[in-house]
Amino acid sequence: MPKRILQGVVVSDKQDKTVVVKVERQVMHPVYKKFIKKSKKYSAHDENNQFKVGDTVRIIESVPYSKTKSWTVIVDNA
Repeated sequence: MPKRILQGVVVSDKQDKTVVVKVERQVMHPVYKKFIKKSKKYSAHDENNQFKVGDTVRIIESVPYSKTKSWTVIVDNA
C-alpha cells in the first residue's frame, strides 16, 4: 500500500528532532455547498533539526517514532 504524502507549513520546531506541521485541506459543506478550510497538525520526525517555523514541507507516513509521531519530513533536493 502506498504511503500518504502531505504538504503543510511548520508551525513549531521547539522539540528536538521533531517539527509540528499544519496541513490544510478544503472540503465542501454538505448543505451549503461552500468550500471550507479544515486543518490538522501532525508531529513529524526531522533528524537534523533543519526546518524552521514558516517553512513549507512535505511529510510521508512512516513507522511510529513515539506515541504521537508517525510521520517523517521529506528532504526535497530539487
